[in-house]
Amino acid sequence: MRRAGARSKSKLGRLGERIAARHLADEGYEILDRNWRVGRLEIDLVIRAADTVAFVEVKTRRSGVQAPEEALSRAQRARIRRAAGAWLSRHPGAATEARFDLVAVEVDHRGACRVQHIRDAFYGDDA
Repeated sequence: MRRAGARSKSKLGRLGERIAARHLADEGYEILDRNWRVGRLEIDLVIRAADTVAFVEVKTRRSGVQAPEEALSRAQRARIRRAAGAWLSRHPGAATEARFDLVAVEVDHRGACRVQHIRDAFYGDDA
């Protein structure tokens, strides 16, 4: 029973990441990386517009559960910051500015989605 729920949650997460990437591309962002990993750290999406790179966490939830934008914990923010530092060190000169964004995807019982791109969702020094 737990395994089915985990698979369902994983499928929902992958769906949300595809929706978020499409939404950001439609907004004019260049997708540089998807599910970029270093060790045990991961960044869902790395995007660029002009000279700014954004490290994007995608949170996907079904309607009626916790709002996706409320699901980013302090520990997750710290891991994303560490991963972003590693990404930047491996891509010198990729950007003059960087920020941390969140894309909240909420899926209702009919399968319709609400997508919200929150720029500067958190900062590099907010512990």
